[in-house]
Amino acid sequence: MNCKVGKSKISGQVVCPPNKSYTHRAIFLASLAGNNSRVDNALLSADTISTIEACRKFGAEIEIENSSIIVKNPIKLGANVPEINTENSGTTIRIASGIASLFSEEIILTGDSSLQKRPMQPLLDALSSIGAQCSSTDGKPPIKIKGKISGGNVTIPGNFSSQFISALLISAPLTENGINLTIEGNLVSKPYLDATIATMKKFGVSVQTLIPYKRYNISPQIYKNTTFTVPIDFSSLALLLSAAVLNGEEIIVKGSIGNLPQGDEVFIDILEQLGVNVTINNEEIKIKSPEKLKGGRFDLSNSPDLLPPLAILALNTSNPIEIVNVKHARLKETDRIAIISRELVKLGIKIQEKEDGLILETSENLIGAKLNCENDHRLFMAFCIAGMYIGDCTITDPESVKISYPNFIEEMNSLGAKIQVQ
Repeated sequence: MNCKVGKSKISGQVVCPPNKSYTHRAIFLASLAGNNSRVDNALLSADTISTIEACRKFGAEIEIENSSIIVKNPIKLGANVPEINTENSGTTIRIASGIASLFSEEIILTGDSSLQKRPMQPLLDALSSIGAQCSSTDGKPPIKIKGKISGGNVTIPGNFSSQFISALLISAPLTENGINLTIEGNLVSKPYLDATIATMKKFGVSVQTLIPYKRYNISPQIYKNTTFTVPIDFSSLALLLSAAVLNGEEIIVKGSIGNLPQGDEVFIDILEQLGVNVTINNEEIKIKSPEKLKGGRFDLSNSPDLLPPLAILALNTSNPIEIVNVKHARLKETDRIAIISRELVKLGIKIQEKEDGLILETSENLIGAKLNCENDHRLFMAFCIAGMYIGDCTITDPESVKISYPNFIEEMNSLGAKIQVQ
């Protein structure tokens, strides 16, 4: 399927979706705690459903009531586990791999064709170093894991994905000896590690930070039942604010920000550096934009999901937008650097693609085009917003939004967007 996107002006109110990363983590931890643990204001999307189904395969008894997830009984570490298909969800397969290493029997984990291109070897090597038997297809899914890990000293590189470290942290307290974790090199996406530690704390497990983003100690502990409320998703908020900046200032985005760490909060600072005034008051967020954005240089090493919403703002800048230190965005659902470079140039933007980022500069000759998002949910939404600014665009793969923002098209159209699924 494709979407036809016409030039649009939008206005009104929209509720920002719940945070996908916190929903994933809270489902896994609630499933390890059990005893009627709850995850309220959960994001129910294709990715988080994959996490629910993985936890059910591990033996957890889970019920869904509206936007709440209730775990009646926890994961059974001695159960026989059938093959786990995590579909398109990298977070699911990586954290589930850590949990699989706590089982004595072999567990197979796989995913769709996109997920089978994503790296797993650093995590498998780390699990193998503390007692797991792991095999894979060239370091990628499908993978086989047989525990049971006992814990101890483990080292893992930080330059691939913080999800590997989150997987080790979440499994660590359930090992016999706990884990002393050392991260080699520079850790990417640091705030996601902070999010994991903050969520673990809510479920009664403490992580001792010896050297931030370098060394951690997690002693044997038990996850305790609790009620966890998921905050709004700043990754989705960034897309909504980009839509408001390009296509209509009279937008009010509603939702509770909460006090849990989110790396993508930096998008507010980015907008202000571009010349946008952002007001947050009583769970309402509004913006006021200049006629032309300023441009600037932005380091997204800790917030790679901001690459798509920031890149499209280059449609209306007086100076180039330079995005740096986001090489790990090439290892997302797609190579987002390459696809953004390949597709946005069709609209008339001048683009220099670099190994770790992009330089984007607008032109006076912007035109509509067919944009291929390669079934990547964040690229689809960003390309739609770009299409709303220019008009006469066709965007591929609208079904991809089920990954993180299932109601995106309907909600944009309710604000006045002209997005037609064909």
